[in-house]
Amino acid sequence: MDILEFLKGLKWSTILNILFTLVFFIFALKFVKTFMTHLFERIKKRAKDIESAKNFDTLCIISIHAINFIIFIFVAINILNHLGVDVRPIITAAGVLGVAVGFGSKRFVEDLLSGLTILFEGQIRVGDVVEIQNVTGTVEKITLSIIILRSIDGAAHFIRNGMVDMVTNYTRGYSYSLVEISVAYKENIAHVMEVVKQIGKELRCEDEYRDKILGEIEVLGLDKFNDSSITILARFKTLPRHQWDVKRIFNLRIKEKFDELGIEIPFNQLVVTQNQN
Repeated sequence: MDILEFLKGLKWSTILNILFTLVFFIFALKFVKTFMTHLFERIKKRAKDIESAKNFDTLCIISIHAINFIIFIFVAINILNHLGVDVRPIITAAGVLGVAVGFGSKRFVEDLLSGLTILFEGQIRVGDVVEIQNVTGTVEKITLSIIILRSIDGAAHFIRNGMVDMVTNYTRGYSYSLVEISVAYKENIAHVMEVVKQIGKELRCEDEYRDKILGEIEVLGLDKFNDSSITILARFKTLPRHQWDVKRIFNLRIKEKFDELGIEIPFNQLVVTQNQN
């Protein structure tokens, strides 16, 4: 009842001012997002490489959130003033509370400092594929306090910046598509390596992968002696994020070519011996 009476006691001029402030708030949020996105898009066009472009994407998101927060504080204070609420005690109390929380919240300070370090050093950018705290996924969002990773199964992982001790970035600058090819001991390894090189050259000439693969395939040689096979190690240098699709298609080409040439790809077999007495 007190709230209803309070609302009924408001003047039409006060209500209109509040509505105007809310409309301004909505318009300002949209304007900031549009303006900052357009601004950083123009800056990205001058970026020297894809890494700089990723940095600008991340800075754009952080800038939008920071400006939106400032606008929200301004609008909230403006509405309270229209309602006749003295905001000075609230601001004073908020300042004292902020100081108290600042002294007591060690985790928040750690997250903030770690977030600033991650952003300024460009360790992680939106769109990178990284591994943090044994979780691998695409960086969907990064703020001064948390990192949101989206793993391949669609799960969203929220990781505090203060918990980030080591970051493994799979899409920084360039990537390597590492391929292990297992063949039987009876095969001529020199011949197999020549076949692998030829498949790599053919794959790089395909239109779909011409721009994704940055150099000739590197056949690193015989890597492992297994129980029933020999492993040859090879790799492609690729654009970031394309190492996995290049590896998958290369494995398919290997299987098709080996079947055509009769090169054996061994597999584990279980032999059961029955003792008849």
